[in-house]
Amino acid sequence: MNLLSVENITKTYGEKVLFKDVTFGLEEGDKMGIIGVNGTGKSTLLQVVAGMEPPDSGRVAVGSRVRIQMLAQSPVFDPEMSVLEHLYQGSSAEMVALRAYEEALTALELRPGDETLQQRLVAANTRMDELNVWQLESDAKTALTRLGITSFDAKLGTLSGGQRKRVAMAAALIQPSDVLILDEPTNHIDNESVAWLEGMLQKRKGALLMITHDRYFLDRVSNRMMELDRGSAFFYTANYTRFLELKLEREEREAASELKRQNLLRSELAWIRRGAKARTTKQKARIERFEQLKEAAPERAGGKLDVSVASQRLGKKIIEAEQLRKAYGSRVLFEDFNYIAVPGDRLGIIGRNGSGKSTLLRILAGRLEPDGGTVERGPTVKLGWFSQEHEEMNEELRVIEYIREGAEQVRTAEGELISAGQMLERFLFPSTLQWTPIAKLSGGEKRRLQLLRVLMQAPNVLLLDEPTNDLDIATLTVLEDYLDEFPGVVLIVSHDRYFLDRTVERIAAFEGGGKVSVHVGNYTEYQERAALAGQQIPDREGSKGTGSPSSDDSEAGSAEGSRAGQRGKALKMSYKEQKDFEQIDDWIAEAEAELALLESRMEEAASDSVRLQELAMEQQAAETRLEELLERWTYLNELAEQIAAQKK
Repeated sequence: MNLLSVENITKTYGEKVLFKDVTFGLEEGDKMGIIGVNGTGKSTLLQVVAGMEPPDSGRVAVGSRVRIQMLAQSPVFDPEMSVLEHLYQGSSAEMVALRAYEEALTALELRPGDETLQQRLVAANTRMDELNVWQLESDAKTALTRLGITSFDAKLGTLSGGQRKRVAMAAALIQPSDVLILDEPTNHIDNESVAWLEGMLQKRKGALLMITHDRYFLDRVSNRMMELDRGSAFFYTANYTRFLELKLEREEREAASELKRQNLLRSELAWIRRGAKARTTKQKARIERFEQLKEAAPERAGGKLDVSVASQRLGKKIIEAEQLRKAYGSRVLFEDFNYIAVPGDRLGIIGRNGSGKSTLLRILAGRLEPDGGTVERGPTVKLGWFSQEHEEMNEELRVIEYIREGAEQVRTAEGELISAGQMLERFLFPSTLQWTPIAKLSGGEKRRLQLLRVLMQAPNVLLLDEPTNDLDIATLTVLEDYLDEFPGVVLIVSHDRYFLDRTVERIAAFEGGGKVSVHVGNYTEYQERAALAGQQIPDREGSKGTGSPSSDDSEAGSAEGSRAGQRGKALKMSYKEQKDFEQIDDWIAEAEAELALLESRMEEAASDSVRLQELAMEQQAAETRLEELLERWTYLNELAEQIAAQKK
């Protein structure tokens, strides 16, 4: 069922075209992720689709009974409204019934013997029954609790910015809607809440349209992707991983097409230079063809972020923390925390919202004093601090003036001395944008500018507090590559599981009760060990505990588990394994031939987007089949080797 259609919408900002002639539809079950470099108009596109902002041209057609709910990046709040009052806003019948019930209940608590109020509560109860709203009330309070909001009567004006964003998210999730639009939903929530939100959205009916930088989240939730690039929109029926593969194929096809165009252009140019005379019809047509080839040049690529900044040498002593303690009133955030930074250290700091992660980082940076213990920093340490808060910027300054305040020029890791303007160009701020006042930048562009200023100061110890908030995936990828080559020490507070997996080698985990434990490995490795320690989850072969393999385990895995229990009995292949072993090489050859044929067909269908999508789905199925065959081949050959070895 088609819920919403976007037809040829265009939006400009001053002279800049954000997007042009974007067309797509959303059907029930669609979960579309939108990605693109900061400043390409992703948030503006969501606002146009939600009806919060008009397009310059084109239109958004929404079904008469289709309800749209949006979580904006910067939601608007009434500071005097309570948490629950904010959740129960809206004109839907369900929300009206919930508000009537809550108001009647509150009034009766103040005047318990009032018969009029009792009748009012009975009527409210009846309406709740009719609309089956009791589950909605339960879901609302569950969502708040899972997002770390436990005081339902608190005034919104007393909450932090992150807490208010989580209240807005809970409201968006529980409000009845057919199309849910989310702008950076994973900002300001911890890892556990992100995992819960993933599950919620995977099960949710209706359509989902979202912007997020969380690549694991995109991979697990989305089934369609839209990429905004240089004003154009490109669509893929895929999750994030498959999108990357399809995007690479598209760019390779575009590169081949551009090479062909350039070769034709050279040929026509040579003919023109030989002195073509525009007299005959044939000659005129050829000159017109030359002009068309010139006009057909693709727009210049949006550029690639590149940053390579030299850092100052670190001495032996870097950061040494001993017996650190910090509490607010009777609540202990952490105590007895010890840490010694070593050269090349990559430490990720994780924990629930409000557990004290940012407080610990501020103490290590010398921006806050501990209640107990000491922190010593070596004499050669030059800190680079990137805060999760949007630090105050003089928005009247122009982009290049803001960077020059930090450094006029910088030496790259290769030893090259480059100016602030050149560095801005490497960070996707072209010369035309460098003299733009900061006030005119998007929120993501401001964050990218702040990050560049930190790196321009050539630190040798980086402290990053939620660096992934509001940064696009392209910037995060470059930051990850930069950290790969960065010779100094990096301490990161983050809820972005992909970013942690990609960048850190140790985890400092806030585990409650003031305890912070340090573990070797990235986030996924820590999570797996924590699950095994806390829940005694058996491994796939059943060698721990009494668990048996799940029903979707391969026959190979089941057979391995069975043999593990035979403890020394002679190995032999089953009848099916023997038959598979004899035919597996032929099957693999057939699968490879099928893939080659599909690739050839995709090249032929390059101009037919519908057929190309069909072939892409066939290619994905064929690749999955080949992977399964290769895994089976590996298992069977290893088994054959073991059987041969036991006969010797």
